[in-house]
Amino acid sequence: MKIVVDDTLKEKIWDAIVIGGGPSGCACAAMLAQKGWNVLILEKDHFPRYHIGESLIPYCWFPLQRIGILDKIKAANFTPKNSVQFVNAQGIASKPFCFSDHMQHDCTQTWQVSRNDFDKLLLDHAQQCGAIVQQGTIVDGLISKDGVVKGVKAKKTQTGESSHYHAKITIDASGRSMVSAAGLGWRKQDPSLKKIAIWSYFKGAQRNDGIDAGATTIASLPKQGWFWFIPLSNDIVSVGVVAERNYLFDGAKDIEEIYLRELSRQPWISSRTQSSERISACHITNDYSYRSEYCGADGLILTGDAFAFLDPMFSSGVFLALQSAVMAADAVDAALTKDEISSSQFHAYGHELCKGIENMRKLIYAFYTEAFSFAELLRKHPEVQGDLTDCLIGNLWKNFDSLFAAIHEQCELPESLLHGRTPFNTVKR
Repeated sequence: MKIVVDDTLKEKIWDAIVIGGGPSGCACAAMLAQKGWNVLILEKDHFPRYHIGESLIPYCWFPLQRIGILDKIKAANFTPKNSVQFVNAQGIASKPFCFSDHMQHDCTQTWQVSRNDFDKLLLDHAQQCGAIVQQGTIVDGLISKDGVVKGVKAKKTQTGESSHYHAKITIDASGRSMVSAAGLGWRKQDPSLKKIAIWSYFKGAQRNDGIDAGATTIASLPKQGWFWFIPLSNDIVSVGVVAERNYLFDGAKDIEEIYLRELSRQPWISSRTQSSERISACHITNDYSYRSEYCGADGLILTGDAFAFLDPMFSSGVFLALQSAVMAADAVDAALTKDEISSSQFHAYGHELCKGIENMRKLIYAFYTEAFSFAELLRKHPEVQGDLTDCLIGNLWKNFDSLFAAIHEQCELPESLLHGRTPFNTVKR
């Protein structure tokens, strides 16, 4: 892909500047460029680059379809994912749940992806749709005038040269760096989802057979920790553990020691990896779950991980990044069409996005509650299985009152977070 480094880009007033070339930024930019708007993506890295978040849930199909990239995804060498399975702390696996048993739709065959390849595919697609891409440019602040965001301050990572880029609307898709929310003090940690993940990669690990060869496996640990087991292409498997910091670092500080200790504690995971070759050092990340206090401001909208991230328990990260991107693109397109970029234009976006996030958040809270059991839930309330499955596959914008009432019999569910629903200047006024 051509890497744009033309200094004249900073002299133009863009319809939209997108901070970040990850899935959310590229999906949003692609849609806006398709609608004829002049869009600039500023990405700090040079692609391809490594990223975690490799498992796509079925409803990723719909935002991928909207941006017109499904055929390219299907043609790539990604591992087909048709099912998920759960393993208890004793190593006993459930029968894999096949998505097509729940619904008949093309979305029921999704993928396990290498993010190096997946993200570059999306970045290339955004450029092919007409967005301009400048890599190696890190955004380190917003430009504001009279309380309205007018663009961004950025510098080139290789030279350190600083520049200003101007736009009618700025779209923050900067991921976990959260350029806007961090700079404005909007980042809010979820009070009970303070987890840490440690992960690595194996070559030659044992997979399931047949249609379930690409299944995501979620394997429980004592103390509400768990492993992911995600089969990727080229006989590689991503294996990670998620748990509380106090549990993981109890009696150890070295992440390699901790990772190997937890591998030995999960019989299913250890048996599947014992004859394989570990091909990477450990990676670690913490403070997984957060949300911005506001979804935007005058001239600014937040999307993807720059707005919110949930615990990776049900692989919702890439889906929420993509879905929030197309929702943000619709809001930005409407604002630009009306030539009205005030924060009020983004109120409906924030409110609707948070409704879906809250539904998944409640299910994650239930999983981490010691008294809760999915098996017990479905034994007592088989009628909620369809709603439970819809929530897990990403069909988040529906009424789940019956499901959550049934879950509430086993455990308390969190109150919905109020922040994130409203743009900053709407509240201020």
